[in-house]
Amino acid sequence: MRRPTPYLAAVCVVAAAACAKKDTAANSTAADTTTPAAVAAPTPPPPLALADVAGKWNMRAVPDSGDTTATTYVLTATADSAGWTMQYPSGLKVPIHPMASGDSIVVHAGPYASQRRKGLQVTTDGAFRRQGDRLTGTTTAHYKTTRPDSVLRLRVEGTKAP
Repeated sequence: MRRPTPYLAAVCVVAAAACAKKDTAANSTAADTTTPAAVAAPTPPPPLALADVAGKWNMRAVPDSGDTTATTYVLTATADSAGWTMQYPSGLKVPIHPMASGDSIVVHAGPYASQRRKGLQVTTDGAFRRQGDRLTGTTTAHYKTTRPDSVLRLRVEGTKAP
């Protein structure tokens, strides 16, 4: 009788290992069916209402483009959509049209005289979220011009005025 070759012994070890993995996988699948259902997703934050941000906010807008020059204004927010304004240091007071949407306040203003680009009219659209005592978000400015740089994105942050 011939003795088994080392090759045959290696094949048997590999086959046994493969079978053991299948059994382990089958056992873990069976175990998974007895565990509780998937963990419930965290509860989303409650929707943000206009009244949640009512008051005066000292705002600062800086372009995403690398220009670090800030445009500042005071945002006056009311408990409803009437009476929202941006007031710039120049004295220009611009009405804003706000709308609560989920965890954000979406705003639209303009057209009005740009405070960044003198002599141009601008329309702005933005969205803010409340983070503690701050409002943060982005604004997109659309300038009425024929030049290629007619759109400017800005990061906006504000703190509640005392």
